[in-house]
Order: sequence, then structure tokens, then C-alpha cells
Amino acid sequence: MAVQSLDAKLIAKMFLAGANNLNAKKEWINELNVFPVPDGDTGTNMTLTILSAAKEVTNLGDSVNMASLCKAISSGSLRGARGNSGVILSQLLRGFTKVIREHEEVDSKVLALAFNKAVETAYKAVMKPKEGTILTVARGAAERASELSDKIQDLDTFLDKVIEHAEYVLKQTPEMLPVLKQAGVVDSGGQGLVEVLKGANDALHGKEVDFTLLVTPSVSKAKAAGGAVMEEADIKFGYCTEFIIMLDKIFNAKNELDFKGYLESIGDSIVCVADDDVVKVHVHTNDPGLAIQRGLKYGQLTSMKIDNMREEHHERVIKSAQADAGEETPKEEKEETAEQPASSERKAYGFISVSAGEGLDEIFKGLGVDYIIAGGQTMNPSTEDMLNAIEKVNADTVYILPNNKNIILAANQAQALTEDKNIVVIPTKTVPQGITALITFVPDASAEENEEAMTAEIAKVKTGQVTYAVRDTVIDDKEIKQGNIMGIGDKTILSVGTTVEDTAKDMLRQMVDSDSELISIYYGNEVGEEIAAKFGEDVGKEYGDIDVEIHSGGQPIYYYIISVE
Repeated sequence: MAVQSLDAKLIAKMFLAGANNLNAKKEWINELNVFPVPDGDTGTNMTLTILSAAKEVTNLGDSVNMASLCKAISSGSLRGARGNSGVILSQLLRGFTKVIREHEEVDSKVLALAFNKAVETAYKAVMKPKEGTILTVARGAAERASELSDKIQDLDTFLDKVIEHAEYVLKQTPEMLPVLKQAGVVDSGGQGLVEVLKGANDALHGKEVDFTLLVTPSVSKAKAAGGAVMEEADIKFGYCTEFIIMLDKIFNAKNELDFKGYLESIGDSIVCVADDDVVKVHVHTNDPGLAIQRGLKYGQLTSMKIDNMREEHHERVIKSAQADAGEETPKEEKEETAEQPASSERKAYGFISVSAGEGLDEIFKGLGVDYIIAGGQTMNPSTEDMLNAIEKVNADTVYILPNNKNIILAANQAQALTEDKNIVVIPTKTVPQGITALITFVPDASAEENEEAMTAEIAKVKTGQVTYAVRDTVIDDKEIKQGNIMGIGDKTILSVGTTVEDTAKDMLRQMVDSDSELISIYYGNEVGEEIAAKFGEDVGKEYGDIDVEIHSGGQPIYYYIISVE
């Protein structure tokens, strides 16, 4: 019998099947990335994003209804979003759920409206939408859905035809983006979206799905700048209290202001994020019960978590003593001790930076960064990671330095979800840009003035990164073989060779011009200090009139990160 409408339980099953199919195909999707670098992570980013939502959907169990399902999908994907592809997927899901949450049963007409709202929402989230990407595939599917919604009520047939057209549009992406055509691949984000749709369609057709493949996404550990163990006397409020309010009463701007005011009267390090019918609360207080009682005025509470920070302090002291005595702390515990409670003293401004590599971490700390999120090309932090970092920086204005073009959208999403602090995202696309932004910062200037100055200065920084190729391809008429060394500039691959240093020098020759005054070299964890010093010496000889600085970055994947200013 043909299916003509979907209820919440069936949509939940379809969504989980779509997530499962994407999860199963993520490595293949990763390999579709245009640049043959060892960090192609579109499939991983999309998978971690949708699995964050899948976890929320799974937690609903048999009590699922359309409102709770849409909230789980929207909020889960929004907070779990990482990388440009993941953020766009989260926006597609957010737009889709905005429509279907108004209906207990969803037919082809409602689905068409939902597809179109998904596309509208995703396009708005991207400052400069590019055709030939996941956005184009999504729009093609939405347009086909609109064409068919008045003609086909059988959803099996309807979705078959929508997905068939989505696959057709996907095959056209190389014609829209020359770089895809030259590399001989379709858009990886578009392929990921098609896999989600195909998985969902399989569930609709009754195909059995092994949901055990769905795993909880791991969230990258962030680490606070500075390694000093906090003194117990500095812990003014002893309990880190977190919970989510499932609203059953109106929570308008005045209610939110009153609630925040009350939290401020009993503690500090306050975060109160309202998202439709849910409010996420975080507060450091000496009486968690007071915060919980006030929260109950607005609705039911869930995801309650209370940590004794003084007890955690004792554990850190013990682990620190063990380390001093030469006792090895397990890796898992080391990662946990990296997180520090937020400073109890509110300050005017603070900084969050994304970084990968101990040397780079130290450079950022030395320039005043309060909180470092471990991440970069190979592991894009999620929106939730950004929100957690924002909680830790107790400042009126918090500047975020993504230091990677694939992390900027997640930072922007965290900015939109934060209401108790002024969040300024400086769109740094590389580590050297992040360093330049920090050097440009003027403490006495306003947030607007600093944002303008920092953004202007990072535009003057040229960055080159040296790594190896993971597959054969052709890009910008450069033939690349697996194992070749590549020098990648801000926009394209500048050089290809067989040795690291020679390729890096060739890349530099294309970056340096008559206006260049400074070359900064950051060597990675696979480059020895002596080799790096010799490379720096050679560069200094070749560019005698330009200052050359060399630093231990300790970054993985990239042998050298080099900036020219």
C-alpha cells in the first residue's frame, strides 16, 4: 500500500536511516575532496553533525512527537555542526524542521514546502553562496519537489523522483565548478546530502537498517590557555551547574533578563541560551538548588549536571603531584585536566583561538589568548565546542579566531547562539592570520574598531602550507601524484615537488614580492629542529632584505606553515 503521509515516528526512523547511511559512506565522501591533502574531512564533518542530532532523536524513544522530533533534529545538528559542510547541513535540517513541526502528518505538499524552506535557510547562512556545491544539490531537490507535489501523492514515488533529480544535479556539479571537473570528482558535500536522502528513502521503502552503526560523535577536547593549577581559594562558587529547561511557559526577553539577573545574584560564569522552547543554563554557584528551583518556574528540567569544582581541584592537585613525582597520568585523564574553570573575575575582553600543535599553542598563549580549542584542518571544532569555550572566557567581549576557513561558519553559529556576551568572530583562515589579528588588537579601542582593524590586517597576510598528496589528481594544470609534496597557497596549489624544502622554497618564490617585509616559518612535528634551522638559513640568504623568523609550531600534517607580510 502506497504511503501518502508521514508521522513523527516514521520521520524519526527515516532520519536515523539517513544518518546511518551517511555514516557508512563518510570515508568515501572524504575522498571526494578536491585537494588531495591528508585532511579531506567533508564526510566526517557532515557525519559528526548529523550524529549529534541522531543522538537527540534516539533519546526521545517511543515518546516521539513532531514537536520534540523537530527540536531534537534542529538543536542537535545546530550544536554539533562542524566544518562548512556540517554547518550547511545543520541549516538545511533547521529550515526543514521549521515547516514540518507545524504538522502532525506530512504529505508531499508539506515536504515540498519543507525542502524549499531548508534551501532558503541554508543560503541565508552562507555569506557568499557558491554554485556547484551542496547548496545547488539541495536547491535542485527542492525545485523538483515543488514540481511534483501537486501531481504525486504517493511518497514512495515522490521521493524516488526527487532523489533521482538530486543525483542528476550532483553529476552536473563538475560543469559548474571547473576545479571539480579537473579533479574528476563531484561535490563531496552534495554527495553527502544525497546519501542522507537515499538512506531516509530506504527506510520509507521498508528496508531494514542496522542502527547499531550509529555511534555517538566524539567531541574534541578544548584546553584552557595556561597550565597553572587553580588555587582552591580562587574558587568563589563551588558548583558548576548545568541544565536545560523544556519550556511550558512564555519565556520572553523580560523573563530572560529577570532569570539572568537572578543567576547573577547567586553565582557567576553565567550562560543562558534560549532556543525556541528550550533554554540551556550554565552557572557557577554555591547553591545549585536555588538555580534549579528558579528554572522550574519556566518548565521541566533535563540534562541536569552538577560538578563540585573544589573536588575537581583536589583531583588536579593529586594528578599534578603524581606528574611531579614522575608518575605517568593516563592520556584520558591528561586531556580532562586541560579544562579549567572560568575566571571568576569578569574582564572587558578575552580571546579564543583554534590551534593544533604545542608550539602554536604557546605562541597564542603568549599573545594573550585565554582559551585554545584543539582543532584545525583534520578536526574541525563544532558549534558546541565553540559555545563551551565561550562559557570558559569570563569577558564582556570575546574574540574568536577560527584560523581555518572551514571553521568560520561554526564560529558564526556560536556567535548567534550567545546572548550574554558580545562575540566577535574575526574571519581568520590560517594560523598566521590569527597571530596577526592578535598583534593588531588595541586594548583601548572599541570592539568595532578592533574588529575593523584586525580584519583589515589579516587580509594583508599571505599564507603557504606544505604537506603531501594522498592521491593522484590534476589541479590548475598541475599533475599531482600520490606522495608528492605540495605547497598550498591561499587560493590554490602553488608548487608540487618531491622534497619538502625544495617545494617550500618554490612556493615562497611565488608568495614574496617587492612589498614583502617579513617571512614567518612555523615548522611541524615531523620536521627536526636542525632541518628547520637550515631551511630558515637558506630562506634568509635568498631574501637578504626581508626579515625571517622561524618558530616551532608542532602542527601535524603540515611540514611548514609560512606567512609573508
